[in-house]
Amino acid sequence: MPLKPTGELVTAARAERRALAAFNVITLEHAEAIVAAAESVQSPVILQISENAVKFHHGRLAPIARATAAVADAAGVEVALHLDHVEDSALLRQAADYGFGSAMFDGSHLDYAENLAATREAADWAHGHGLWLEAELGKVGGKDGEAPLSAHAPGARTDPDEAREFVAATGVDALAVAVGSSHAMTDRSAVLDHELIARLRDAVGVPLVLHGSSGVPDAELARAVAGGLVKVNIGTALNIAFTGAVRGWLEQAPENAVDPRKYLAQAREEMAKTAAHFISALSADGLSPDAD
Repeated sequence: MPLKPTGELVTAARAERRALAAFNVITLEHAEAIVAAAESVQSPVILQISENAVKFHHGRLAPIARATAAVADAAGVEVALHLDHVEDSALLRQAADYGFGSAMFDGSHLDYAENLAATREAADWAHGHGLWLEAELGKVGGKDGEAPLSAHAPGARTDPDEAREFVAATGVDALAVAVGSSHAMTDRSAVLDHELIARLRDAVGVPLVLHGSSGVPDAELARAVAGGLVKVNIGTALNIAFTGAVRGWLEQAPENAVDPRKYLAQAREEMAKTAAHFISALSADGLSPDAD
């Protein structure tokens, strides 16, 4: 079915007190696996392409965006397309040309005043072109190979008073917050600051977003969604499934096996299983106290 506006899917999830899973797409197999997972559990989903993924594709957004949009268009469930972790304003300004319903402008590497000014400019542009804009305040560690931040490091947690001021001054539609998760975690051991999540929910009027969710256990995710998180980003978990499947297939394959479709099919299947698990965990049934 046609691409859906991100804001429409997030608003519906928020009203139903569930969370919307947003998965990072790196290859065509990622997009196919995520949509297959969403179809298997009959749930809406967000496909998101990060600036780093665009860099991987030689800095060209069009090929991966068009391929991902084509997969979404053929889906039997509602799918939105999101441009993630954009620092380059020139890249942001391509979003409206390729079917994206939203973007996340990442000014978290800037100091507060610079982040606010740059994000306000990005939001003004996005809204002028019909896009929903997410921003980040605080610092979710682990991106681009950096170490996770200590809970006590400056900027390692989002301040509710700053968040209130930031959202009001920038006009963003959603806010990614630093509450204890970290990008690129390969085990699910993160413990979130649920008191802070509740304070942030009360401080801002827009949906809260969790980045680095691959490292957060299901029970922690359920509690965080009950506390106010609405969009949950997952990337590394799919890559773990992908790499594990390829490695396992190649270890068992004869030396003359050269057809990449054999191991890519296995990787796609394993990513779909992983995505389906996360989508189900974030559904209304998965978040129910009676869920397994």
